[in-house]
Amino acid sequence: MEKQNYTTQMDAARKGILTPQMKIVAEKEFMDENQLMKLVAEGKVAIPANKAHKCLNPEGIGSMLRTKINVNLGVSRDCKDYGIEMEKVMSAVNMGAEAIMDLSSHGNTQPFRQKLTSECPAMIGTVPVYDSVIHYQRDLETLTAQDFIDVVRLHAEDGVDFVTIHSGITKKTIEQIKNHKRKMNIVSRGGSLIFAWMSMTGNENPFYEYFDEILDICEKHDVTISLGDACRPGCLADATDVCQIEELVRLGELTKRAWAHNVQVMVEGPGHVPLNQISANMQVQNTICNGAPFYVLGPLVTDIAPGYDHITSAIGGAVAAMSGAAFLCYVTPAEHLALPNVDDVKQGIIASKIAAHAADIAKGIPHARDIDDKMADARRKLDWDEQFKYALDSETAKKIRDSRKPENDHSDTCSMCGKFCAVRSMNKALANEKIDIL
Repeated sequence: MEKQNYTTQMDAARKGILTPQMKIVAEKEFMDENQLMKLVAEGKVAIPANKAHKCLNPEGIGSMLRTKINVNLGVSRDCKDYGIEMEKVMSAVNMGAEAIMDLSSHGNTQPFRQKLTSECPAMIGTVPVYDSVIHYQRDLETLTAQDFIDVVRLHAEDGVDFVTIHSGITKKTIEQIKNHKRKMNIVSRGGSLIFAWMSMTGNENPFYEYFDEILDICEKHDVTISLGDACRPGCLADATDVCQIEELVRLGELTKRAWAHNVQVMVEGPGHVPLNQISANMQVQNTICNGAPFYVLGPLVTDIAPGYDHITSAIGGAVAAMSGAAFLCYVTPAEHLALPNVDDVKQGIIASKIAAHAADIAKGIPHARDIDDKMADARRKLDWDEQFKYALDSETAKKIRDSRKPENDHSDTCSMCGKFCAVRSMNKALANEKIDIL
C-alpha cells in the first residue's frame, strides 16, 4: 500500500486524505467524514495532534462540534510538587477534560512536559514564552529572539499538540497601552512578558517578527497554533476596547498566514466581558478570523466574585459557546487568588463542563441532549442509581443524598419533599394507586 504523504491534518484534508485522527473525530461527533475533512481543510475545525504524541485520543475543535474544555495546570515557585500536578492531570482527564495546558513556571519543566505527552491521552498545550526564562535561567531582557524561537521548537519536539503564541502585539501596542489608559493594562501573563521584553530591548515582538519560522516548526511537527490574546480585557471596563479589537485584527491576518503553511489555528479570546457583549464578541471574531475556532477564557461576566469565579466563568462560557466559541478554558474558585488545588480543579472542570454541555444543547449538536433525556426518565421512575449513573458528578450527587436521606428511608423520595414528592404522587395517580401523604 502506497504511503500517503502529508505534513499536518490541514494538509491531509486539503489533499483529500482521511487521517486516522479525522476518522476518530468524525465518529465521536456523529459527522460525515467528508464533511469533517472539508471543515479541517478550511480551518474551521482544528484537530491538534502532534506526530510525537502517540497516546493521544484526538478531538476536534470547532463551533459546529461538541464544545471542548481545557484545564490549566503546572507548578510554580510556591507549589513545586509535580506529583500533585500529575494527580490533577489524571483527575481532569477522568472528569472529561479534552485538553491540558502545562503552564509550569518553575524548575526543570521538560521532564513533566514529556511525561504528559507520553502518558496523557488529552491534547497537551503550552505557552513557550513562560518556559523561556526558566529554560535558560536568565533574566528576560538578556534573552534573544532566537532563544524564544528555540523554546517553541523544543516544545514541538517534546510532543505538545498546541502552543499559545502571543504574536498579535507589536511595538505599536506599547504606545497604544500607554495612551489608551486601560484600567487593567495587560493581564495576559505571556502578553506582559512580551510587552516587558519589547520595552526593555527596544526590539519587535519576536513571535510576530519571526512568525514564518514558527510556522515552519509547527508545520514540521503538526503543532496547532493558538494565537494568544495578549490584550484580552482583565476587567469589564476594558472589554471590547481599541486594544482588544486592534489585536484581533492582527490575529486574523496571522491566521491566514498560518493556513497558507497548512498550520492549524485557534484564536484566543476574552477575558472579562459583560454578558450583553459576549455574543457580539463571538460574531466579530468569527468574521475577522474567517471562522477559525475560538478559544475563550470564561468569559467572566463580573469582577466581584473571587472564590466563585468558576461560576462567573461558566455563565459567560455557556453564552460564548452558544454564540460560536468552540473551546472553553476552565476557571477555578482559586482564580485571581492562588494556584488551584485538587478540589479547585474539580470545581472548575464541573462548572466548565456544565457550560459546554448547556451550549451544545442550545446549538442542537447531534445527540447532545440524549443523556438529559435518560436522566429525565430515571427521575420519573425515581430510580436513584440510574440518576447517579447519568450525573455529571455522580460522587457528589450520591454523597449529598446519602447524607440526608428521608424520614423512615423512603427510597422513592428525598428529604426535600418526602411523601409530598410530585413525581411520586403523579406516578401513583396515573397508576390508579392510593396516594398516601401522612
